[in-house]
Amino acid sequence: MTKVLIFVIIFILIISTSLIKNSTKELDEQIYSLKENIIFLNDRFKDSKLEFDYLSSSEKLLEYQKLYFENSLLKKSIKDLKILKIIDDRVIINDLKLSEK
Repeated sequence: MTKVLIFVIIFILIISTSLIKNSTKELDEQIYSLKENIIFLNDRFKDSKLEFDYLSSSEKLLEYQKLYFENSLLKKSIKDLKILKIIDDRVIINDLKLSEK
């Protein structure tokens, strides 16, 4: 009788160990997936923050121009802008039309 009881206890321990091991493996895979997603989203956040910081205000752009480009950037009038279209290997340049509000 004791041999059967010991066998049943050992069998239950083996089964429970395998179930626990499988569940921890699934949890590890989920944790890894979440970490990868966090890394990806963190990179996107850094890129978006950088873009926002650089393009958030015209004053900041002028400050960066003075800091990094000195006098190599020139101001252009909005009337000087052109529209470039490429249709069937032809280049068409049109003036930019401004709508008044």
